[in-house]
This record gives sequence, C-alpha cells and structure tokens, in this order.
Amino acid sequence: MTIERVAIIGLGLIGGSIGLAARAMQPEVATTGWDADSDVRARATQRGLVGAVCDSVADAVGEADLVILCVPVGAMGYAAEAIAPHLRPGTVVSDVGSSKRSVGEALTKALPGAVVIPAHPVAGTEKSGPDAGFAELFRHRWCILTPGKDAPQDAIEAVSGFWEGLGAKVEIMDAGHHDLVLAVTSHIPHLIAYTIVGTASDLEDVTRGEVIKYSAGGFRDFTRIAASNPTMWRDVFLSNRDAVLEVLGRFTEDLSLLQRAIRNGDGDTLFDLFDRTRTIRRSIIDEGQDDARADFGRGDH
Repeated sequence: MTIERVAIIGLGLIGGSIGLAARAMQPEVATTGWDADSDVRARATQRGLVGAVCDSVADAVGEADLVILCVPVGAMGYAAEAIAPHLRPGTVVSDVGSSKRSVGEALTKALPGAVVIPAHPVAGTEKSGPDAGFAELFRHRWCILTPGKDAPQDAIEAVSGFWEGLGAKVEIMDAGHHDLVLAVTSHIPHLIAYTIVGTASDLEDVTRGEVIKYSAGGFRDFTRIAASNPTMWRDVFLSNRDAVLEVLGRFTEDLSLLQRAIRNGDGDTLFDLFDRTRTIRRSIIDEGQDDARADFGRGDH
C-alpha cells in the first residue's frame, strides 16, 4: 500500500506539526486538512500547515489514502462518525490520541468498513493551536501503533512508513499495554503537575505571592506541564481511567513510604530512592528522549 494523499482532521499542535513535517520531509505526499473552528482553518491557511485547508470535512477526506484524526480523545468517536460517509473504500483511518484502548474501540464502532490503525506520537509541548506546530516535533521521538489483531499488514507498514518519514521511530504495541505504559510515563506526571500547581495557587494568599515569585526550576517545570491543553487532558484521564487509577494507587503507596521515611528521619531510604531515580534520568537522556541542557532544549520552540 502506498500513501499518496493524507487528510488531517484537527489543525492544532499535533495536526499542524504533521502537516508541516509532511510538507518538509515527504513533499511527494499531498496533504489536506480541516478543523471545526473557522478561525483555526484561516490561520492554518496563512501558515501553510497543509497543502490545502478545506471548507468541509468531506472535501478534506474524500480522496485521502490516510486520514489522521487529531482531536481530543473524547471527540474521536464524533470525528470518526463525521468522516465515515465520505471515505473511499480502502482508506486507512488513524489518530494521535494518548489513550488507545478506548479510542480504538470508538473508531472501530464508528467505522466498521474502514481499516483502522490507531497511533500515538509520543511528542508534544505545553502549547496548543495552529500557531504551535513545527515540522521537527516528531524527529527522534517514538510513535506507537496499536493495530487490532485483524489489521492488514500492508496498512500497518504504510502507516509506520509515513511516521518514519516524519522522523519518528515506530513501535507496535498492544493497546492495553500502551495505556498502562503511558499512565506511568505521561498521564500520572501530568496529574501530579496539575495538583502541585493548584496547591501552590491555593497557597498564594498564605505566602503573600512568594510561591510564584521565588519559583525554582522544579516548580517551573511543573507549571510548564500544567499549562497543557485542559480539554485534551480531561479526556485523557476519563478515557484511560483504569490504567491511571491502577498506577495512581501504586504511586500513593510509594508516596506514603516516602512520607514515613521523612517522618522517621530515614535518610538511607531517601538517598537510595533519589540515587535510583537520577540513574533513570540519565537513561532518558542517553535514549535521546530529552536534552541535558538547563532548558531541556525547549527554548527554540
């Protein structure tokens, strides 16, 4: 299977970045796009996020070999229903949601005659909207595909090849396992960030504004994460509820252990944990999944 025409539904950070990356790295692939917000469509046209920004979803997907849904996970089913009447036979439908079991079920239900290859590019920033996208977002990042057991191999290979053409590394994974892994690596960290920043906000009156004024690097990193799109993350936690609650339970147990160590003056337990986690940080940098610079290399974007 050859992908010659790609339609992107949703032209925010991820959708816009896919369009820009495709135009820069796979110029032979024709790209169309559509967004429900007319202002977003106008800005996407100005920035040239895709080859053609269409006025209707039907125009965007009608000739596509691959349709990528770049909407919040809670809207995936609605987006799939909207494109369903306009797809050609054999069109592959994919997505970029960070929870995969619920999204896969929603897409399969709404598109019983289509080839569905769910995907999750593990990349992003705290910014959102059509001005946030950039072509290098997926370079050296992982894109995880979670195809169903009956998915055609040629479609899997075609979607894999498309993402590799954008600079990503591709992994095939079971949807349930993906959701557990991402609960650990992404969803719970975001939940912690939202919580600690909310706590700091509640303390602002008590500390006369000093929490914000004297923010150290750790708190600044939390605020960056907590600035992420609230609609998207609300939907992520609701759609990946089981895995998030499982990991949150384990985290709560570990937090209680740490609390006891501090209360009991158990420095050995604290040191052992901090030393082990420092090693994990080094491994992430060695894997190329982050930057050792003070600003994590994010200042360019």
